[in-house]
Amino acid sequence: MAEKRDYYEVLGVGKDASADDIKKAYRKMAIKYHPDKNPGDKEAEEKFKEAAEAYDVLSDADKRAKYDRFGHNMGPQFGGAGGPGGGYYSAGGMNMEDIFANFGDIFGDIFGNHGRGSYQGYSSQPRKRVNKGTDLRITVKVTLKDIMDGVEKKLKIPRLVACEHCKGTGAKDGTAFKTCERCHGTGYINTVHQTMFGPQQAQHVCPDCNGEGKIISENCTYCNGTGVVKKDEIVSFKIPAGVEDGMVLTMRGQGNAPRHGGVNGDLLIVIQEEKNPELIRDGIDLIYNLMLDFPTAALGGSAEIPTVGGRAKVKIAAGTQPGKVLRLRGKGLPKMNSSVRGDLLVNVMVYVPENLTSAETAAIESLKDQPNIVPTESTSKRIFSRLRHIFNKENRGE
Repeated sequence: MAEKRDYYEVLGVGKDASADDIKKAYRKMAIKYHPDKNPGDKEAEEKFKEAAEAYDVLSDADKRAKYDRFGHNMGPQFGGAGGPGGGYYSAGGMNMEDIFANFGDIFGDIFGNHGRGSYQGYSSQPRKRVNKGTDLRITVKVTLKDIMDGVEKKLKIPRLVACEHCKGTGAKDGTAFKTCERCHGTGYINTVHQTMFGPQQAQHVCPDCNGEGKIISENCTYCNGTGVVKKDEIVSFKIPAGVEDGMVLTMRGQGNAPRHGGVNGDLLIVIQEEKNPELIRDGIDLIYNLMLDFPTAALGGSAEIPTVGGRAKVKIAAGTQPGKVLRLRGKGLPKMNSSVRGDLLVNVMVYVPENLTSAETAAIESLKDQPNIVPTESTSKRIFSRLRHIFNKENRGE
């Protein structure tokens, strides 16, 4: 099987192309390789299909974002296979019927108002517009413990649901309909347009009944004919380990129900990370600033360090200098959808007392001129070099 070409290359546009540039590029290619202009030319037909497939992805902001990130193997939005709203999107597999079913969206001014027709034996029936409910957006607070292990959440969310009395149709008892007078119950109307290819008959979804062939004769009294009612519902979902502040997780079909039936909108879950009073997050690493007293720094000992799951003891070597970083491997956060785990970095600082008693002052004075107390030039350079390195990393945001 031939390797798929890059969709931007197929349409001859750059990756920064606007939606209008993509539409113009597709229109140009579709006219050039249209089957009616190239009868019997299999190569032209393949190029026509290739351009349509590229346009199908690049003209949709969500699909385009996934393609830019994952290429032709576009990955899961949230949950993965088997998860909430899980599944994978594959751009391939388009056929001529799929292409012509959407052809009028680009050539509406040529083939009529979003008209669909028959082209060189390829015919398709126009697709009725599917109602989609609006999306819901909620903010969920998570702790470092939640981020470390993942967490199940249950929230009561007010949302629009299908009216149970009319089954979401808006008609009384779900049965109070009459035949649409405009399309006589077929759901479609036909028109003929003059195009560059000659007269073309186009079929449209009936705008009065949206392709249903029937319209409401008596409204449902419970929902006033809208087909939806507001209801508080409990929604359960899992926050995966490794999420980050500001990340948006999507639960397909868990948003508002649409008026008069259709597809539910989505539930967008915005992650808000609660600040930890002791640990600072740096990607998948965690940082803890440890303040040592001078005797422990000089003589060595141990110190207790907070971790996400509890506490840990670290050994302090004699002569530990300010600015030294102790690394506890694997004590950081997990990378989302990966087995990689960060580290806990302990920045060592040494406390210099501000207030001393007479006895403490005398004790320190007695050490003042001792050879191992006064820093040498090489020691000073080494310490300043370490501090400069830490300062530069902080300024670079590392």
